[in-house]
Amino acid sequence: MTYPTNLVEPAWLANHLDDPQVVIVDCRFALMEPGKGRQQYEAGHIPGAYYLDLNQDLSSPVQGHGGRHPLPDWEQFVQKLEAMGVSSDPPAGPTLVVAYDDARYAFASRLWWLLKYLGHDAVAVLNGGLQGWQRQGYALSQAVPERASGRFVPNPRTDWIVGIDTVRQRKDQPGVRLIDAREPSRYRGEQEPIDPIAGSIPGAVNYFWQDVSEGDGRMRSHAQLADHWSALDDADEVIVYCGSGVTACVNLLSHAIAGRPIGKLYVGGWSDWCSYL
Repeated sequence: MTYPTNLVEPAWLANHLDDPQVVIVDCRFALMEPGKGRQQYEAGHIPGAYYLDLNQDLSSPVQGHGGRHPLPDWEQFVQKLEAMGVSSDPPAGPTLVVAYDDARYAFASRLWWLLKYLGHDAVAVLNGGLQGWQRQGYALSQAVPERASGRFVPNPRTDWIVGIDTVRQRKDQPGVRLIDAREPSRYRGEQEPIDPIAGSIPGAVNYFWQDVSEGDGRMRSHAQLADHWSALDDADEVIVYCGSGVTACVNLLSHAIAGRPIGKLYVGGWSDWCSYL
């Protein structure tokens, strides 16, 4: 059976809740209230969904440099995937992972990107998130699924990420486009609610991550996203960053939905860049 990737509709997911080849992951999180996402999950989630926490599961501990959400320890991350029953190449084909949140893909897209980076293309986000699920009348559950068993063999796409040295060297080269995914006021340095210094990387252009979805949280159409990113059609290389490699993944997700090559991620983002200022 062929499964959809990158984006799935609530109705499709509702019809596959009992499919052993589908693993659902709740990625809700609140930057200013780190425990809130798990509390929300325990209060009610899509039936059968596991929970992964941005800080505890989708990142590794903060260091002096590297940004606020460094990439996870891959060995530990793979163990967590396998404990949810995610397999990279079982007889029936790779497990489809469906991620969702309630924040216009801010955290679900991080899991989407991590799996894609590890070579697992069978991954999608839920269109409209949890709100879209509930708007269509589907139920929530408080039951926590049991530990499962998968076999996941990572195949990292190491050329998908860049560090600060690469950004410094290439950001001003012809054909290279550096994209800042943060809200415009943060990009312009008018406010900075999280990091110690306000501003943006010189030469970056602003494509706010929320502009790829509608106000109700549904992703914009393929045609709308293709138009949204059309200024990059002549780019040789696209590098995307945000505050700490999280919401930038929403823009990267939209690249895939638009049928574009997925840009590279500067994981450390502004939180890493400003740590050197």
